[in-house]
Amino acid sequence: MPQDRRRHAAPGGRIATWQRWSRGDLAILCCGVLTFLSFTAGAPLFHEAPTLTVPGISTSTPGVRAAAAPAGAAAPMAETGMPQPAGAAAQAPARPAAATPALPPAAQPIHIRYPAAAFDVAVQPLDLDGEAQASRTIEPPATKDGYWLTAFGTPGKGSGNTTYVIGHSWEGADAPFNHLSSAAAIGDLLDVQTPAGTISYRVDSVTTYLKSGLKDSPVWEMVPNRLVLISCYTEDPWGRNVVVTAYPAVP
Repeated sequence: MPQDRRRHAAPGGRIATWQRWSRGDLAILCCGVLTFLSFTAGAPLFHEAPTLTVPGISTSTPGVRAAAAPAGAAAPMAETGMPQPAGAAAQAPARPAAATPALPPAAQPIHIRYPAAAFDVAVQPLDLDGEAQASRTIEPPATKDGYWLTAFGTPGKGSGNTTYVIGHSWEGADAPFNHLSSAAAIGDLLDVQTPAGTISYRVDSVTTYLKSGLKDSPVWEMVPNRLVLISCYTEDPWGRNVVVTAYPAVP
């Protein structure tokens, strides 16, 4: 009987040992096999996030990687410029200061010469009452001279507003202000003479406005050292005005 018990005990012990190994070591063995396959066969278990490539931007710089966008965030359409060092604050690119010509002290305009438009006129001061200033409805004297609106700007250094010179266009007769409609062009040079000196201006725009809308146009915005010439538009003298704007020319 003792011998029989030993004969049956051995198989029973082997079965117990196999059960313990299969529940613990088998799980570890499976994980090891999967890990081995991931590195050798390229299974996507462990890998780095791909770099972001934006059309038009080079990604060939070694060591430069785009930061991952937050979940749900829109991707940028494009980026420009060199990568900022870590922790560096972004700075706006410096812009060159606009060149400003030397101007004589602000003084009354007395003459304007605009060779390209055959425009050579004496300028007279024209005082406006409060109603005319508010309505922007101004009727200069019926001459061929120019009229400086004294209630607004004065040309020269220290000016705080636009200088306005207005004049009549004439039907059936040649007049300097007629040429603003036919000959004035962007880029032209003209000179404004004052008792303090002469200022050269370059034409910035030539525009026509309905007379009914001129009073509400950007023409009347406060712009220091801008020059504005206004007359009737010869192709529609009863319905439109021609407006020439100019700024001091940089030598």
